[in-house]
Amino acid sequence: MNVMRNIKMLAVAAAVGLGALFSADAGAETVKWKMATSWSGGPLMEIGAQAFADKVKLFTEGRVEIQVFPGGQLGSALKVAETVRNGVAEVGHTWMGYDWGQDKATVVFGGFAGSMDSEHMLHWLYEAGGAEMWAQFRDEKFGVVSMPLFIRTAEVFLHSRKPVRTLADLQGLKLRTAGAWLEMAKDLGAAPVTMPGGEVYTSLERGAIDATEWGTLWENISPGFHKIAKYVIIPGVHQPVAPFEVMFNKEAWSKISDLDRTLIQQAAKLVTFESWTRIGQEDAKALDFYRKAGNEIIELDVAVQKQTKKIANEWAETQAKENPWFEKAWRSQVEFESLWKDAARYRNVQG
Repeated sequence: MNVMRNIKMLAVAAAVGLGALFSADAGAETVKWKMATSWSGGPLMEIGAQAFADKVKLFTEGRVEIQVFPGGQLGSALKVAETVRNGVAEVGHTWMGYDWGQDKATVVFGGFAGSMDSEHMLHWLYEAGGAEMWAQFRDEKFGVVSMPLFIRTAEVFLHSRKPVRTLADLQGLKLRTAGAWLEMAKDLGAAPVTMPGGEVYTSLERGAIDATEWGTLWENISPGFHKIAKYVIIPGVHQPVAPFEVMFNKEAWSKISDLDRTLIQQAAKLVTFESWTRIGQEDAKALDFYRKAGNEIIELDVAVQKQTKKIANEWAETQAKENPWFEKAWRSQVEFESLWKDAARYRNVQG
C-alpha cells in the first residue's frame, strides 16, 4: 500500500510541479471535449472514464474539461475508435479488442486468453516499451492518439444459467463474449456471440444466451448478472488481464499545449494504477457477496484451463505469421515473460 501511495503522490507532485513551471498556461482558454465510451455505467465509467475526466480537469487547472457520455450516445459503443477518428467525439474510452475485426493485433494490447497477468502487463506497458508500441499501433492503423486507461485483473470466466466445469459442459453453450475469445470459444465447443454491454443483462434474462463473461468479480456486481444466473465460474482463463484505453482525435490533441498533453498522460497513468488496486481489493471481498446472494462458485477443471492456454498460444502463433503488428507485439510480450520467468523465486516468500 505504501508503494501505491508513493506512486500517487509522485504523479500529483509531477503534475503540480509542471503546472507551476508553466503557469503562463493558466490563462489559456478552456477546451471542452466530449468523451464517447463503451459503457452504460459501473466501475469502468466511475473509476475509469469519469475518474480520468475529473483528474484531467484538476491537473490542467480547468484548461481541459471532458464531458463523459454513456455508450451509444455518441456512436456505436463497439466502434469508439471510429467515433473519435471522425471527430464526433474528441475523446473515447473503450477496450481495444472491440476492434479485433479490423486488426487482430488489438487483442495483444487489450488482453486475451494467451496474455500474462495484470502485474506483468503493467510492467510491460510502462517499463518495457509496451505503451509506446501501443500508441504507435493505434496511430498507424486507426489514426488516433491512444494510451492505457484502466486495467482489470482476471475476469470471471462466466456468469451462467447452467453449471460449467468441464469441456463437455461447454459444448453448445450460448455465451456472450468479445475479441479473440469469439474464435477460441468455438474451438472449445461453445456457441459465442457478441453484443454491447448494455444488452447483456436482458439477453441473459430472456435466455437468448446461457452465460456471459464481462468483468472481474467486483465489476460484475453492478450489472446484476448474479440475480439471473446462479453459477459463477472462475478463473477467467479467457481474459487473465484487460487493459483499457483512452483515445483522442488527432486534430483536437494537436491544439492543446505540450504541458496539457503531459498532464493528461499522467492522469491516465494514475487512473490505471488506481483502478488496478481498487479492483484487486474489491475482488477480494466479492466471492463472499456472491455466496450470500445464493450463487454457486464453480472452479473450472484444470483440463479446461490447460486446453484454453494451448488453444490461445496456437491461435497467437497463427496470427503472428499473418500480421506484422501482431508479431511485433506478441514477440515483445513473449520475450518479456521470458525475462520474468524466475520472478516468483525472488519475489514470493514462503512461510
